[in-house]
Amino acid sequence: MTIAVITGAGSGIGAATAARLAGDGYTVALCGRRPDRLERTRAGLPGEGHSVHPGDLTDVAQVRRVAAEINERHDGVDVLVHAAGGLVDPEPVDDGDGLGTVAADLGYSFAANVLSTALLTHALGPALRAGRGRVVAVGSIAGQRGGGLGYASAKAALHGWAYDRARALGPRGITVNVVAPGYTSGTEFFGDAMTDARHLRLVGETLTKRAGEPGDIAATIAFLASADAGHLTAQVIGVNGGALPG
Repeated sequence: MTIAVITGAGSGIGAATAARLAGDGYTVALCGRRPDRLERTRAGLPGEGHSVHPGDLTDVAQVRRVAAEINERHDGVDVLVHAAGGLVDPEPVDDGDGLGTVAADLGYSFAANVLSTALLTHALGPALRAGRGRVVAVGSIAGQRGGGLGYASAKAALHGWAYDRARALGPRGITVNVVAPGYTSGTEFFGDAMTDARHLRLVGETLTKRAGEPGDIAATIAFLASADAGHLTAQVIGVNGGALPG
């Protein structure tokens, strides 16, 4: 049995990745904050044995519980995909000079996008199968060119985190990479803020002249999870239609 743990699996890229890996024969452990969304994802997956593990992965105690549940159910983890996180919009702090708002933005964004990734990777580190383990974090084009102070800073921080973990886990034959999507439709990321004009502008920045889709990201993650990607580690792979070449 090949086991994939996916965070943020209740919607968007996480749910698409769960569907792709389940279709490829993985047994999937679904993690996220919303049990109802996780159950909905599980109900649509092919195959059997998939499990749901709700929790706030920025909370140490809840990370311990989620990791213990996964370890009790499975004898190892082959693939760990971090799709949780996203854009955090904390309430502005009325302190006169804006410092409180900056601190809240950076703090919440870092916790949601970096701390959650680091904690669960550490907790499941011993369970990652030597010679086969794959860790993939979902970053963003914003981490490479900016786009929201806290969000861009947090996504950029995933690059350094991935390099460090790739170095630490490499001797066990475990790879660590970041997939950095550009504008991707069909997710909850923009909420009500996506207008027709904004959509056209973002599509216009691509060389392929279309928005990305969750399946595009899931396909790249599936490759990184495969045996063919065993010598590919410590990389940031842009899936953005050429909006940011290189």
